[in-house]
Amino acid sequence: MPTYAAIIYSSDLDWTAPEQEAVMADYTEFGEAAAAVIRGGAALYPTGTATTVRVRGGKGGDIVTTDGPFAETKEVLSGFYLLECADLDEAIKLAAQIPGAWDGGVEVRPIIQFGG
Repeated sequence: MPTYAAIIYSSDLDWTAPEQEAVMADYTEFGEAAAAVIRGGAALYPTGTATTVRVRGGKGGDIVTTDGPFAETKEVLSGFYLLECADLDEAIKLAAQIPGAWDGGVEVRPIIQFGG
């Protein structure tokens, strides 16, 4: 069966903060309901903890780092699931149940399986 990345875009929050407890309960509920098809996933810390890495001049060039993401947006990449589904329709149906879809967005994208 194909695997899909359900990439969650939401407000830039610290999911470990006590005030996110109710939303995290919704994520727990989703995780339990979709456990049969979830193949991985993670929540991400806020963008303030991110470092963007670029290599100037291509392979072997100078490594340049900057704090945070490249661009500021209303919604940020806040987590993802890997879902093994029969087809895109099933993946979309599951993505609609991810709490991030209720007030943000969930991008569903097929994963390329390289090698064996």
